[in-house]
Amino acid sequence: MSFRRLLLPLLVASLFGLAAAQDQSAPPASDAPAQTNQKRVITIDDSGGTQSGNLRYGPIVYQHPDPFGIKATVSTLTIYGHHAELKGPEGVSIFKGGQRTATFDQGVKVERGRLTATGPTLVYSEATGLGTLSGGVHITVAPDKEGGDPVTITADQVQFEVDTDRSTSTGNVELVNGNQAAQAGTLIYEEQRGLGQLTTDGGQATITRTDASGKKLVITADRIRVLTDQKELYATGDVTVVDGSITSKGATVFFDDAQEIAEILGASGAPATAVDSKNGSSLRADRIKQDVKYDYFEAMDASAPSLFDAKAFDMTPPAGS
Repeated sequence: MSFRRLLLPLLVASLFGLAAAQDQSAPPASDAPAQTNQKRVITIDDSGGTQSGNLRYGPIVYQHPDPFGIKATVSTLTIYGHHAELKGPEGVSIFKGGQRTATFDQGVKVERGRLTATGPTLVYSEATGLGTLSGGVHITVAPDKEGGDPVTITADQVQFEVDTDRSTSTGNVELVNGNQAAQAGTLIYEEQRGLGQLTTDGGQATITRTDASGKKLVITADRIRVLTDQKELYATGDVTVVDGSITSKGATVFFDDAQEIAEILGASGAPATAVDSKNGSSLRADRIKQDVKYDYFEAMDASAPSLFDAKAFDMTPPAGS
């Protein structure tokens, strides 16, 4: 065999091997695995319980004899349950975090900071960093100070973000904070600040304040924000305040529970109004002060500084914005 005939196959084989090596060492960018957000990776501890299923690729089923014997942690969120399943992408090791889903059922408890929530089922996704507790949810937020009122929230479901301290409750939402009770379709709640936003698609949110004598103050608006620790309120969008025989309306309303003072502001071309059906008095002004304790209202100097700071009710921008 000539040297030329021997060299050609060797050269082809060398080039093919080099191309294969390049393909393995530098895969196309579209085939590269997505970077894992370690903050979203869940860890499950079932000490004293049992595991079953495919322990290499999953799903793995965890069971514990105690109602909340399984303890899972992800970021600042802790999840307790009796029965859970961990599932990942097909053909990928179940121990590789980042794209797995954990389902807890048969009774679940969630803890984070001052918050404790319970419900039948929770599904957590590492890909989104969202845990959804559903089937009828009850939440308690402990007061920030001794002697304060706890906040209780009931809803059809609540979704917890692990990238923030924010939760979103939806469906038949009711928030109770001392002498105040609010109803809405959706509640976004920042747990550390005790700041909640109440809205209802196609309707309005309502908050009712009942004093020691049983007298009720009812505020309805397109959007109501509450600072639950301070018991202050900021309502916007077609706001109505009903306090016994007095009904006030405006574009914006602030209310301080401790001072029992409401401040009603009109919009450009649409002043605030107040009417007392008992004595027939009425008022139209850019800004109205309504004293809930002593049952009267009066016009305020629109240029004078307000007792309230709207910026205190600003929601934290979403993560990554």
